[in-house]
Amino acid sequence: MTFLLLRFVPHLSRRIFTRDLTTQTHIGKKFILFDGKDANINRLCNDKKFKEAIDILCEKRCLREAVQLLYHIEKPFASIYSTLLQFCLQQRALEEGKQVHAHIKASGFIPGIYISNRLLDMYAKCGSLVDAQKVFDEMVARDLCSWNTMISGYVQGGQFDKARNLFDKMPERDSFSWTAIINGCVRHNRPEEALELYRLMQKHENSKSNKFTVSSAVAASAAIPSLQMGKEIHGHIMRMGLDSDEVVWSSLLDMYGKCGSIEEARYIFDKMVEKDVVSWTTMIGRYLEDGRREEGFALFRHLMSSKIKPNEFTFAGVLNACADHAAEDLGKQIHAFMIRVGFNPFSFAASALVHMYSKCGNIENAKSVFEGMPRPDLVSWTSLIVGHAQNGRHDEALHFFELLLKSGTKPDHITFVGVLSACTHAGLVDKGLEYFHSIKEKHGLSHTADHYACVIDLLARAGRFTEAESLINKMPMKPDKFLWASLLGGCRIHGNLELAERAAKSLFEIEPENPATYITLANIYATAGKWAEEAKIRKAMDNRGIVKKPGLSWIEIKREVHAFTVGDNSHPKSKEILEYLAELSKRMKEVGYVPDTNFVLHDVELEQKEQNLSYHSEKLAVAFGIISTPTDLASKYIIVPHNIIDYSNDWLPFVNILFELHFVQSEQLDSIQSNHEILKFG
Repeated sequence: MTFLLLRFVPHLSRRIFTRDLTTQTHIGKKFILFDGKDANINRLCNDKKFKEAIDILCEKRCLREAVQLLYHIEKPFASIYSTLLQFCLQQRALEEGKQVHAHIKASGFIPGIYISNRLLDMYAKCGSLVDAQKVFDEMVARDLCSWNTMISGYVQGGQFDKARNLFDKMPERDSFSWTAIINGCVRHNRPEEALELYRLMQKHENSKSNKFTVSSAVAASAAIPSLQMGKEIHGHIMRMGLDSDEVVWSSLLDMYGKCGSIEEARYIFDKMVEKDVVSWTTMIGRYLEDGRREEGFALFRHLMSSKIKPNEFTFAGVLNACADHAAEDLGKQIHAFMIRVGFNPFSFAASALVHMYSKCGNIENAKSVFEGMPRPDLVSWTSLIVGHAQNGRHDEALHFFELLLKSGTKPDHITFVGVLSACTHAGLVDKGLEYFHSIKEKHGLSHTADHYACVIDLLARAGRFTEAESLINKMPMKPDKFLWASLLGGCRIHGNLELAERAAKSLFEIEPENPATYITLANIYATAGKWAEEAKIRKAMDNRGIVKKPGLSWIEIKREVHAFTVGDNSHPKSKEILEYLAELSKRMKEVGYVPDTNFVLHDVELEQKEQNLSYHSEKLAVAFGIISTPTDLASKYIIVPHNIIDYSNDWLPFVNILFELHFVQSEQLDSIQSNHEILKFG
């Protein structure tokens, strides 16, 4: 109800509604409400029961009218000011609070510590620290509450140095003082200072730690991170009997997790009587960050079956882990659960869904979620663009980038990595260069090392080495390993031996133990007939004990993933797989298959090269897929990632001839009917 108060005798000026009290005299007897809807307030005002009237107005959230009523009280007393200031604080009504303060000054009322502290609290919590400091400086006497209010206000307002300055000047301190300043240290990334203050606090008899103090100290240990200090504080917590509080348990859970002591974190989690969504999210997150994804996923499944509803932080964390580990099945379960509980399409959990589907190669689902978002954020746009680029849909990636620009969303450097990658794999050299130059000239962003690596890859694949070298020489930062690796890869394609040597030399300086550089350079030498140089590279690898780790390929059948390496015989069906591959190789040669051995190390005999190729990890995976699902082969599709290198997939068309299998790249999935069985590997 709105109370537009107070129509009085006609000759009174409208200035009666302002802070100018000089024209006010004793108010007439009659108070009339404009709307006439609350006779009770009329009656209270006419009976001069202003405190009761103000209480009612404040309860009805009519703060402005309550403050206006203040100007018609001849001599307001402290409880009226206190009530008004308290409601100004609760509603964060700074302007009304200033009006009350102005009335206090103009009315001649002398505020004691109680009202002054109310003013301090109101100004501090409304964010007006300058006004709070003025009140503090004008106070004739101050108590602990005055000092604590100012310190807390400065901490909350991001002015920690001023808070610390006041803390150091305090004539005495209590638990609140110590807790506020320790918490301030943690909030402002000063964990060592927080722990030092915590140690000092223990020496003060008048300052006893409470659950908030120890939680802040535990958080400081986590921020360093210092497991030893965290355990010391944990012991202190137990000695003080604070180990039954859920706030303390949550801080300990977070500390042990961040300090890498996952088992102790789980022990704390299991002992917690009341687990809230923050506790669940923290424990799940610790598992995932520590690389223990199966335990993290298992705990999340447990959460889904509990009465606790995950929040967007929980969903986003697990979905990002699903994206990192290609766990699309779990991602789909989470998506279904989110729909059941009613997730907010505006939340960043929706963006995490787009990211998960994009990274798992399910572009259609990513697009479906994206299109259901009322206002897609930059993360969603970028995930969709990068997802299309990584899954071979280069034209669509660039199409969505243009839509992003039309939407008014500003791209960032990650967005441009996806755009440049799309141009690279589509062979759009000039278009890629145009986008590269627009990063700075059109969008006002700085080029990053990733941008340069993408463009060098673009130019090197196209054999435009002069432009690539020129760009490298103009770079404002030192080229990184990704850039040199891109250049070396281009040199391998085009046989640029001289530039390959320079690129490899730079890579050796950055990563002297990386076998990929040695092998690529050795193959380039061998292709050029430089056998002595190739032998030197192989010898250098042997002398330094550098061994190439075998490549890994996997195939997913009925939601079970099987992994293979070159010549792998660890699988339970290895004998059957190898026998099948031997027979398959014979049959493929009968229909015209000739193994391409150009990119196998050149000092290996031809027969050995062919054998190495026969037992390549991708071939083992596909063979296992065929013998595991032998019926109706004509309706099966084997998905070949677009980035499988040439020497391992030249046999695919011949397998298709023999079995009428359909080998497709991920960008071709739109045409596959839902009743076809799909074998994934890569």
